[in-house]
Amino acid sequence: MNDCDFFSSPIGLGHVTRDIAIVNNFESISPNFVTGSGAAKILKHLHFKVEDVYHPPSFIVESGTLKNPAKWLWSYYNYYKECKNISVKILQVDHPNLVISDEDFASLTVAQKMKIPTVLITDILETRFTKGLLSLVEKKMNKSMQEIIKKCDLVILPENGNDADNIRRVGPIVRVTNHSRNELREKFSFKGKTIVVSIGGTDAGIFLIEKALDSISKINQDIDVFLVSGPAVTRKFKNVTNLGFVNNLHELIFAADLLISLAGKSTIDEANAYGTPAIFIPIKGHFEQEDNAREQGFSFDDINRLDVLILEKLEEERNQVKTDGAKIASNIIEKLI
Repeated sequence: MNDCDFFSSPIGLGHVTRDIAIVNNFESISPNFVTGSGAAKILKHLHFKVEDVYHPPSFIVESGTLKNPAKWLWSYYNYYKECKNISVKILQVDHPNLVISDEDFASLTVAQKMKIPTVLITDILETRFTKGLLSLVEKKMNKSMQEIIKKCDLVILPENGNDADNIRRVGPIVRVTNHSRNELREKFSFKGKTIVVSIGGTDAGIFLIEKALDSISKINQDIDVFLVSGPAVTRKFKNVTNLGFVNNLHELIFAADLLISLAGKSTIDEANAYGTPAIFIPIKGHFEQEDNAREQGFSFDDINRLDVLILEKLEEERNQVKTDGAKIASNIIEKLI
């Protein structure tokens, strides 16, 4: 019997990075991770126990715009059914005392039927990918998701606010580093003005890399550019150091003078926590990223004025923010064991 099976959605790398932040604070729980793709790769690099079994569908993004969301939603539904079958096999073998899920609703469905206590970590309580008649199907899926959420013993939201029912708002959940900013700059060979461009775990953000590099090339300043292109991008880019796939993006963010990124919540939270000026460009039509970017004062159209924003942000003062979200989340989860 395992203490805990931790199912982490591999759709984006932000889920697993905040999960690592929580697990690093555990004192009495030794989790078995279940995920896939780049998320599994990060966990393996960090020597966590992980089952690499999930294969999520990819978003179709053209010129920064999400295309055919209905097709993706159908692919996700089939992926969800596949994940349920995988979850059944794993939970029947492991018999864990607790199932933690970071937006993997398939495992929650199975665990709840098996009467295993469940914890959900999420920053969304409903989806809004489709419009028109197709939105009726999505509404039905949202209703099912709400029923799963209500049955959870605990729901953790990485945001500030009031608790309600089984929902605990713990504040942003971010990874911490034991190094100073100067130590990290030396470690990464950041010497002058340094911009980090990050697009997450898929190739959906190639449009942002292209626009960012083009905008930086037009600026008459000596700027070093470090690219975190993730595991899915194999293209080569000129006049840039491409770090490819990394498992310590939070440290690169801390060391940088400016971050340019897609609008994933975990990346935003890490930039805010470390006080690094940042520009967040969402995938157009991706409701979650558009919401996240709007909260930070950005929209997709800002991609057309990156050169102006870059100059403004390079002059912005750093404002590091202390957050205890990971510690709070780990404490309340451990109380369930």
